Amino acid sequence: MKILILANNDVGLYKFRKELIDALLEENEVIICLPYGEFVDELEAMGCKFISCDLLERHGTNPIKELELISYYKKIIRKTMPDIVFTYTIKPNIYGGIVCSRLNIPYVVNITGLGTAVENAGAMQMITVYLYKLGLRKAQKVFFQNTENRDFMLRKGVVNGAYDMLPGSGVNLQNYAVSEYPKGETIDFVFVSRIMKEKGIDQYLEAAKVIRERYPETRFHICGFCEQAYENRLKQMTDEGIIIYHGLVKDMAAVYAKMSCTIHPTYYPEGLSNVLLESAACGRPIITTDRSGCREVVDDGINGYVIKEKDSQDLIDKIELFLKKKPEERKQMGLAGRRKVEKTFDRKIVIEKYLNEVKNLGCK
Repeated sequence: MKILILANNDVGLYKFRKELIDALLEENEVIICLPYGEFVDELEAMGCKFISCDLLERHGTNPIKELELISYYKKIIRKTMPDIVFTYTIKPNIYGGIVCSRLNIPYVVNITGLGTAVENAGAMQMITVYLYKLGLRKAQKVFFQNTENRDFMLRKGVVNGAYDMLPGSGVNLQNYAVSEYPKGETIDFVFVSRIMKEKGIDQYLEAAKVIRERYPETRFHICGFCEQAYENRLKQMTDEGIIIYHGLVKDMAAVYAKMSCTIHPTYYPEGLSNVLLESAACGRPIITTDRSGCREVVDDGINGYVIKEKDSQDLIDKIELFLKKKPEERKQMGLAGRRKVEKTFDRKIVIEKYLNEVKNLGCK
């Protein structure tokens, strides 16, 4: 069969869906349509056919450009004539869905997170929900990554057909294997994310400053692309010895191997955190926000701790709880997280559910 994938970037497609694409390529032709990025060459080397989609602006709201994107999707789908279309993220989900429904092309939607436009009440939420209704109305299957997103969409009447739950993007348990728990003189924490306000970077930096003063043996690492608003602050805190900034890191498994705990204080509306899945798979305890997309990975007090949103003091308190534990207890917390992802979040679960959608198509 011919499978078309619509997505908004190559990084997520390669890092979190590479194994799925490999499985699809075994018996199918796979075409990817997204803006060009550094991983497109890797995807083509796997066997994918690439169609550039520079019209897709992830945060753009210009109505004319949005209509141009819909028109472009229509052109691409008519030209490629796929047997089924897989869509990821809000614009491909909505606009790709609208086109597929009009052309009677089967399509499967993955709600990777609702985003701020939907989470925050107001005019933008109303518009986005209406567009989602148009985009999802004929979907063969709608996949959700957390129950809060699912319940919201059902409550708003967005989804009327078949839907199912996914364990996020799942985690590759071979690539993110358990590494020996650190036994060094320092206790190292890491923040892994795009460095932006909604990811909780302010809470992490505030906690780092307080904890470093109280516990000099601690180290606070940061990995990820830094938005301009935080460049000066990170440089100053690096110069002061409060944090260690590594920039973008490709081999995160190697980073987790050196860390004692991952801190993810996000309040950004995401589907299910890949950072938490990967950290837990590597046998590392996690401290994260008590919100949908994060709490699913944490059994509070067992493999980590949950904290209140935007609450630096609660984060500080939980870090101190962690520091009071003996090294063997911290190690056992990490191993509990590994057992949890093995049972619930194996990426093979995601692959099987997508392959079933392809098989179901062949039976119709």
